[in-house]
Amino acid sequence: MSDGHTPSGRSARLNTGVAHNARVWNYWIGGKDNYEVDQQVGEQVAGMFPIIRDIARADREFLGRAVAHVAGERGVRQFLDIGTGLPTADNTHEIAQRIAPESRIVYVDNDPIVLVHARTLLTGTRDGVTAYIDADVHDADAIVERAGETLDFTEPVAVMMLGILNFVLDYDRARDIVRRVMAAVPSGSLLVLTHPTFDAELGGEGQIPAMKFWNENATPPITARSGEDIAAFFEGLELLEPGMVSCAQWRAEGSPAPVPQYGAVAVKP
Repeated sequence: MSDGHTPSGRSARLNTGVAHNARVWNYWIGGKDNYEVDQQVGEQVAGMFPIIRDIARADREFLGRAVAHVAGERGVRQFLDIGTGLPTADNTHEIAQRIAPESRIVYVDNDPIVLVHARTLLTGTRDGVTAYIDADVHDADAIVERAGETLDFTEPVAVMMLGILNFVLDYDRARDIVRRVMAAVPSGSLLVLTHPTFDAELGGEGQIPAMKFWNENATPPITARSGEDIAAFFEGLELLEPGMVSCAQWRAEGSPAPVPQYGAVAVKP
């Protein structure tokens, strides 16, 4: 496991008195790695915006379908998963390494509880590599530099940014992060992204008051964006079919109801 530049003040960052996104998200998808404060805030948000649990599940299921496609149909063997969240069942490395045991996965997160669980649970196959970087999404250059210790940036990399750019409140900075990371990977690499939206056609209006409550009562602060703004993250890339859609509907079987979270996979030409 790679823990490189883990700060010595990790315990000081671990605040169990304030709800934290990684733990609340874990609560919404039925996990056990959360505290009472996370459950309380999670219930309050779910009361304001009942579809939030559906969004959490849809995002997780999108991850499974996207990784299976990237590893299985496109033959990519390297994954840079930025904004890992708490490990649950069928994490990126488990899906990828079931398909190709030699797959190499680097997880990136900066929540101390995620770090503790990552070291314990994110163990991969004997043939592959599973590493973890304690780093902030805002520091794209550091992420790329340290991921390069595990990944070969002369070969395609699937960059996973699921529900992470919504924590980068400045839109121009969020776009710059994507540009910097994608500039570091070669042709044939992919961007796998989900992002919450307030677009009415996906039922996203309820995100606005729910996120306002979140930002007043939990950490880190979050924002939703329009589909137009989210689509711009894919500038210079080629979207795979069916394009950018509700993540619940991306290559899903049947006709699942949409959730106000866009998802897409795009390839770097």
